[in-house]
Amino acid sequence: MKKRFTSKLAISLIILLAMLAFYVVACVPPDAGTGPARGNLKLKTITVDRGTFSYREGGSRNGYPVVMIHGWPENSYCWDAVAGDLNPSLRIIAPDLRGLGDSERTLDQSLYQKVELAKDIVAIVDALGISDFYLVGHDWGGVVAQEVALALPERVKKLAILNIHIIVNLVNNLAARDIIYDAGAVPFWYQYFQQQPHLPEAMIPGNEDVWVSHFFGDRPVPQKSINEYIRAYSIADTPTTAASLYRTMAQDGQRWYELFLAGTTFNMPLLYVYGNLDTVVIPEYLVGIEAFFPSAQIVEIESAHFVQEEKPAEVAQALNAFFQ
Repeated sequence: MKKRFTSKLAISLIILLAMLAFYVVACVPPDAGTGPARGNLKLKTITVDRGTFSYREGGSRNGYPVVMIHGWPENSYCWDAVAGDLNPSLRIIAPDLRGLGDSERTLDQSLYQKVELAKDIVAIVDALGISDFYLVGHDWGGVVAQEVALALPERVKKLAILNIHIIVNLVNNLAARDIIYDAGAVPFWYQYFQQQPHLPEAMIPGNEDVWVSHFFGDRPVPQKSINEYIRAYSIADTPTTAASLYRTMAQDGQRWYELFLAGTTFNMPLLYVYGNLDTVVIPEYLVGIEAFFPSAQIVEIESAHFVQEEKPAEVAQALNAFFQ
């Protein structure tokens, strides 16, 4: 009787373990993994005098270069779907910003001022032997792209910006910000949170999946992309390095104020691709941007903030037309 009971118990345990194993596998998000996501762009690493950075590359090795800079909380993988629809004659280079993706996690907060991040991009471009190029940036990457364009006015031939303010459009930027403030400033909560000492470091580790997924909500962003951003955000010190983008906003603002006072403008044509359902970068931020470029066109796409993820084919179509 005892042997029969023991055998039944063993069988029950085996069945239970099998069920648990199935449950665990079933609950893993699709395409989740420990390594970087793969797609149209190949992940590479480069070491320059400013540090070690990862970047994704694709397209034609000898084609005209397009440098594409991601924002927060993404990394260079955000351009993968767009890359699949870009003109195949282009050479695509998409760096991971310092502190995000697979680039180094520098804890010196001053290096996250956007003018400093632009110096990283310039160092990468120089190390890759690129002379002139087209430049694309989304979110914080769009701000960094503008700083690169100001640093290399003769080398950046065309500039495309997605869902971020034009840094020298001060009067209209403040007016747009005040509209959000008057409505309670709720869309800015994540910025204020990350500016607080110690809070991101205390609350995000172990909860990266919840934290990152929250910002994509129910928008049509592929789960594979979100999993990639969760993976990269789980790298040690990322809550600090990512928050440094927001903890340096006061220094950024002072610099842009000085650029505005100096009458700074850009000398390359602009394409502004705007996901017009964005609740942070509201339409009022686009008012007056034409004044700062020799030519500017705005392409609106029915999308929220992460327009290159939600509507990659439409973004690629706009870029292809602009790059002709």
